[in-house]
Amino acid sequence: MDDLVTLFTHIGLSEKKAQETAKNKKLATALEQAMRTVGLPDQPVSESVGKLLYRLASTLSPAASAHLDLLAKAVAEQQLASNEQVDAAVKYCEKNDPQADQAAFEHACGIGVVVSDAEITEAVGTYLQSHQDRLVKDRYRALGPLLGGLKKVEALRWASPAKVKQAFDDAVLATIGPKDERDEVVKTKGKKKPSGTNNKTSTPAGSKASNPDAIFFEGDISKLHRPGGNPQVNPALMEEHLKATGGKVFTRFPPEPNGFLHIGHAKAINVNFGYAQAHQGHCYLRYDDTNPEAEEERYFTSILETVKWLGFTPYKITHSSDNFDRLYDLAVEMIKRDKAYVCHCTGEEIKAHRGGDNKGPRSDCVHRSRPVEESLAEFQKMKDGRYAEGEAVLRMKMNMQEGNPQFWDLVAYRVINTAHHRTGDKWCIYPTYDYTHCLCDSFENITHSLCTTEFRQSRESYYWLCDALEVYKPVQWEYGRLNVTNTVLSKRKLLKLVNAGLVSGWDDPRLYTLPALRRRGIPPQAINKFVREVGITTANTTIEVERLDNQTRAYLDEHAPRLMALLNPLRVTLTNLPEDHLQDITLPYKPRVESMGEHVVPFGRELYIDASDFRMQDSSDYFRLAKGKTVGLLNVPHPITCEEVELNPQGEPVRLLCKYENGQDGNAIPKPKSYI
Repeated sequence: MDDLVTLFTHIGLSEKKAQETAKNKKLATALEQAMRTVGLPDQPVSESVGKLLYRLASTLSPAASAHLDLLAKAVAEQQLASNEQVDAAVKYCEKNDPQADQAAFEHACGIGVVVSDAEITEAVGTYLQSHQDRLVKDRYRALGPLLGGLKKVEALRWASPAKVKQAFDDAVLATIGPKDERDEVVKTKGKKKPSGTNNKTSTPAGSKASNPDAIFFEGDISKLHRPGGNPQVNPALMEEHLKATGGKVFTRFPPEPNGFLHIGHAKAINVNFGYAQAHQGHCYLRYDDTNPEAEEERYFTSILETVKWLGFTPYKITHSSDNFDRLYDLAVEMIKRDKAYVCHCTGEEIKAHRGGDNKGPRSDCVHRSRPVEESLAEFQKMKDGRYAEGEAVLRMKMNMQEGNPQFWDLVAYRVINTAHHRTGDKWCIYPTYDYTHCLCDSFENITHSLCTTEFRQSRESYYWLCDALEVYKPVQWEYGRLNVTNTVLSKRKLLKLVNAGLVSGWDDPRLYTLPALRRRGIPPQAINKFVREVGITTANTTIEVERLDNQTRAYLDEHAPRLMALLNPLRVTLTNLPEDHLQDITLPYKPRVESMGEHVVPFGRELYIDASDFRMQDSSDYFRLAKGKTVGLLNVPHPITCEEVELNPQGEPVRLLCKYENGQDGNAIPKPKSYI
């Protein structure tokens, strides 16, 4: 391993990066081969070539690996001189032999193509001309989506990104001029950030504040493939897929119905539903109901209510259990293809075969090599209920020597003697998440399987299973999960709090489950704004809870009508007004915002104030109502003076007899020191 670390430093990798690369068996093998092919370390290369060799090794797929030497030489000779060209070359080699048609290969990855400055300027100008209405209307707020769309212009595919960006900026400036007050983002006042607080997650001024969909046209997520751009083990699978989808984007939000959704799930909902909406596609709500022991009907109901409350409508509502028969049939097919086997090892034995706690050598279990017919018979016994829980599992025959733990013969089916809420007692074996998830994505023709980075290692096993069964293979892409300070989000820990009676339930307002936030009165728009302002990156983020409070205040300030209520009312009688006195006072729902409208409050002889605004004993530092004291009433023309106080048997005030100081008695109207 030390030799590999030394070798990898010859292409500019730091010592730490070289060590990390050497630990990745698949990447290290490909990178070493690429470097040896071009004569490293004896024949040094430039830093830019070194970076491209690393790019080649890290993006090389199994289907293109046979052409690694040819691709490495093309990089060293600077025929492939950019990340885009390397990616295109790998993609071409997945389906074609580059030596069979050299001209087609060079055309596919832009070898020898030179895009002049004049051609860049012309292509950018034509593109912006076709989007001029939006540019003029939204000005600098539209730059994110427009720049994302510019990357898809075929004439600029092999142009220098830096030159394209400069031409874009110049054309925008010539069209709408420099930024002015129309482009300023109104910032919401919030609490001052404590010193020393990590500020890496601050929202940059720009398009996210005014266009919530801009986050899908920035960063890595903007580079995801178009529908039809994900290679398949059989090209006919893509033809069937595109026929079913019409070339639209399809995503899914697949929660497990074993608890209530929390603030972290709000990001997953926004990413999956939002990405589909931003690309005029559709998003499924799929319940991953493969564990009958943990699922309850109330969780299904709450999840759907929460998704709708956040403002999203599922394209279809599906369940993994809809596919139990199909999943079982494919499991049988896997056994027939010698891609799965029934294993009777205990959990401890399986762990030991995987290296154990000491991460020792890995080995196959004795059942891995059993005949196909024997595994078929044993799997039928599992289905017939002839095994107790833990006595038999169906495992996928993957690669126990692979560095990725997600290849260590994962369990596909296990025995669970519990009735399912939808299928009843039809099944006593249930598929695992690792087996079910990618196949249900395939059945629903998902184009972009978006999930959090905890599933990054699962991506390769996801692809392996689809290819092993020769079914349509979606693309999995991972984004960083959202954590919030000063709270608990783990379902397991929340369940302990609920079961111990430390909180009143899953919707206790002190929690950060979405039902709890709803009960607290947090508007869904504020939650969506909160999770989108963080952006979509591959880094996990921990956000100060005050950021959610800030978004809530900002939304309520803009949309909430100004109304009054009394928590502890105290009756007031204005003794110098007639019994039938009635004066309508018109008040705006929000001062200085006419668009919110007005409402009428009746003012008469009887009214109520809050008991906290009255004292029996006056003092020099007290400015609200007391006996013999004058105060103003908010929005009422004249002040009042308290003359008498009626008490209950406990000596508490129950009614105040006051004079309305309207000057009708000929006396001067006193000026109050405060208003209530």
